[in-house]
Order: sequence, then structure tokens, then C-alpha cells
Amino acid sequence: MALDLSAVGKELAATTFEYTPRDVMLYALGVGATTDELSFVYEKELQVLPTFAVVPAFPALAGMGQVLEFNPAMLLHGEQSIKLHGPLPTSGKLTTQAKITGIFDKGSGALVVVESETKDESGKALFSNGFSAFVRGGGGFGGDRGPSASKKNLPPERKPDDQIEYKTSPDQAALYRLSGDRNPLHIEPAFAKMGGFDKPILHGLCSYGFVGRAILHACCGGDPARLTGFEVRFSGVVYPGETIVTQIWEESPGRYLVQAHTAERPDEPAISNAAATVA
Repeated sequence: MALDLSAVGKELAATTFEYTPRDVMLYALGVGATTDELSFVYEKELQVLPTFAVVPAFPALAGMGQVLEFNPAMLLHGEQSIKLHGPLPTSGKLTTQAKITGIFDKGSGALVVVESETKDESGKALFSNGFSAFVRGGGGFGGDRGPSASKKNLPPERKPDDQIEYKTSPDQAALYRLSGDRNPLHIEPAFAKMGGFDKPILHGLCSYGFVGRAILHACCGGDPARLTGFEVRFSGVVYPGETIVTQIWEESPGRYLVQAHTAERPDEPAISNAAATVA
């Protein structure tokens, strides 16, 4: 089914997200944080993982179904980016405004681009999100193919400056979905088969959080206030229980190129064309 190009430029309904320290800690556990990272999983002197920024924005991003018709089983997360203006508060009531900024014809599917900005109750902008979703079977309508991501943020042909491995739990997707992404693709075997997968896959944003933790510890000295931006392309799937291997190259002071694969399938990238900016 071809998507409606007239949706480009349309604002989605603003959403409000209220959260507490419990939500912050639950998210941290959902992306693999342990008691070795106590400040992210314990309310005493609690800090917020920077990638938590995707959570308050997710209801707005998911709202593209308000203006576009597609089968949710055919939807895959294509790209994700965040830009942060400072450390995230441990609780709050935030408002996100999102709009569809592009629909591109990729042949086998359509790429839908949504951008959003999130503010606190005072109107202060805290962070922005960029979200690209690939709708399988939605292409072939003769539209603009859009920019190519294949040559963006390519790491140099040398060994990475750092490599960090985090093993996911077989129940990782069941835990991560409690932070708001209840897509049955990630927990219901029958639904996953409808989407063409042998079994449920890990949320792309869960993998994003795992890789974000690796960057936090390798490049930011564990200080969440230092990560100011993080963009990725989801190039492959991760199955719950697999080990995510994050490789990092310093391109220039404060800018790092990143890619990730699973230890079980090292020749199949899970995250590519990724970069992080650090203050």
C-alpha cells in the first residue's frame, strides 16, 4: 500500500509524558544497566541515561499512525537520533510536538521521517528526536528516494579505539517494552512470524540504549551530561539473549564513530552509520 505523500509537513498531536524516578530506573534496567552502574538503577543520587530521551518522545513518534495507514507488523525502525541540551531530569511532565518531515520511496518499502522536540512544563526545550521508520511493502510509488545513509559516518579501516560487549537477557525485550514500546513484534511469536521473523526481535531502541551505555562509559567517563548527540542506522536485528558488541573510533575531539554487531553473528551489522558527540 502506497503511503499518502500529503502527510509530509503535518504535525502530529502533541503528547504529554509524566514520569518518576521509577520509570528512569526501569528504563536503565531495560537497556542492561546493572548495580555496577548504581547511579542509574538506584534512587539515591539518581542520574538518567541520555538515551532515555527516546521514551518521552515515543508516544508522539508512534502517532504517525494517525495520518498514515500501514500494517504495524511491516514496520521496522530505520534510524534514530537524539540531540540533548543538558542532563535529563529524574522526573517531570514533558510535552512533545512531532511532525512528519519526509516520506521516501526505497523500492521495497517506504521510509517515513518524523522529527520532534520535547519541552518541560516551563517551556524549556530539553531534547529533540529524529525517527525514521521503514514500512516494508510501502514503496514502489515512484517518489523521491531521499538521501542515502550508506556513506554517512563510516568508520576508518583500522581497529576500533574501544570495544565493549554487553550480553542481553533472553527476557530483555519483555523488560524493555515496559518503558512504553508495546509492539507485539518484540514479544509475541505469532506476530513476529507475520512480520517475517522466526521469533520476536529486540527493540531497535533497546539496542540503541545498550550502545548508548557503551558510549557513555567509553567516551564520557560515565557522565551523562557530556553526551550531546547520538545518531544511528538500524542495519540488522538483535535477538534477545545475544551479545551486543559496540565498536568506537574517535574521529576528532568530541566526535566518535560507532557501529555494533552481535557476537553470535559478527558479519551482520546491527547498528551502522552511527556517531556520538561529546562535550
